[in-house]
Amino acid sequence: MAGATLRPKHERRVAAGHLWIYQGNIERIEGDPAPGDVIDVFSARGEFLGRGYYNPHSQIAIRLLTRDDRPIDHAFFAERIRKAQAWRARVMPDQTSYRLIYSEGDLLPGLIVDRYEDVLVVQFLTLGMEVRRDEIIAALEEVVEPRAVFERSDVASRRHEGLEPRVGLLRGELPPQPMTITENGLAFEVDVVQGQKTGYFLDQKVNRTLLAPLVEGARVLDVFCHTGSFSVHALHYGAREVTGIDSSEQAVAAAQRNVERNGLGDRARFEVANAFDRLRELEREGERFDCVILDPPAFAKGKAHVEAAARGYKEVNLRALKLLEPGGFLVTCSCSHHMSPDEFYAVVLDAALDARKHLRVVDTRGQAPDHPVLAGVPETAYLKCFIFQVI
Repeated sequence: MAGATLRPKHERRVAAGHLWIYQGNIERIEGDPAPGDVIDVFSARGEFLGRGYYNPHSQIAIRLLTRDDRPIDHAFFAERIRKAQAWRARVMPDQTSYRLIYSEGDLLPGLIVDRYEDVLVVQFLTLGMEVRRDEIIAALEEVVEPRAVFERSDVASRRHEGLEPRVGLLRGELPPQPMTITENGLAFEVDVVQGQKTGYFLDQKVNRTLLAPLVEGARVLDVFCHTGSFSVHALHYGAREVTGIDSSEQAVAAAQRNVERNGLGDRARFEVANAFDRLRELEREGERFDCVILDPPAFAKGKAHVEAAARGYKEVNLRALKLLEPGGFLVTCSCSHHMSPDEFYAVVLDAALDARKHLRVVDTRGQAPDHPVLAGVPETAYLKCFIFQVI
């Protein structure tokens, strides 16, 4: 088998738990591996560090799959998938839709698998996973026995691996789209073919339940509402009324269908609007709310964008705080992994200072446990969800 020897002291990051090895970490490659081949990794002293797949055309040259001397075959993938499924069954036994495989978080870097009831949606993000697609699909079929497997490998990151987008049905037969899933006992439509990401944002499923003690009898503003998942939960937990705002006409239409699907449509209204502009308008109109939810898309796509993202997060949180009644709640989120929890917290506090508001910290959360964080790989922790009360 081919091998990669790292430069002196460049094994420290890997020894600390990370799975990525960059081109600059490598002293030499032996054995002439082809792109996508499995390769052994050694320290400068010759110590075996692990086994992963190799892509000389990517900045991340090697992604480790195991720290053991074992074959990377059908049995390997089936075992990893069984362990991932067992974890979800343990931490969210009542959920029927969840992220089954979360890349590095499940020790399968470059692979995403979302389960929507009996349908699997897969994303092969890297060359190493792309060349093993048949083995992986066979292992998924063996372990999960899905009705259908659909591919949504249409993410921009594939370009960094030299891969073109791929979308299409791989196995079985899809139910008519959009299909219906259940989350926390509520029904939501998911379009795995044309929806954003793989069709739905599964990472907030626990955070949506945190609304329960906050919204009884409340006027709620759901900003960046997408297909209304927070809105539906707020109404279910007793909100008097919910206003949802999103820039996507398609998402707003789905949000309206979702509240109606759950028998809650009479207390909700949704608007297609730019969130920043509409928040300013609501302030000028004298509107006030008991709870404002902010769940925007990632403002920081890379480290270079963090400063600009901070300005955006401050602005939207400032506008939200100005709309809150005394005693009201701000539920504010960031899915930009390049912005740390401390940085995001500081941005919200800065907004509160400008708004002349005192905030009580009610809760601080991250992503749901079907998006497990791997110690030593900070990139696996990306979602921040902070709840504050204006006092």
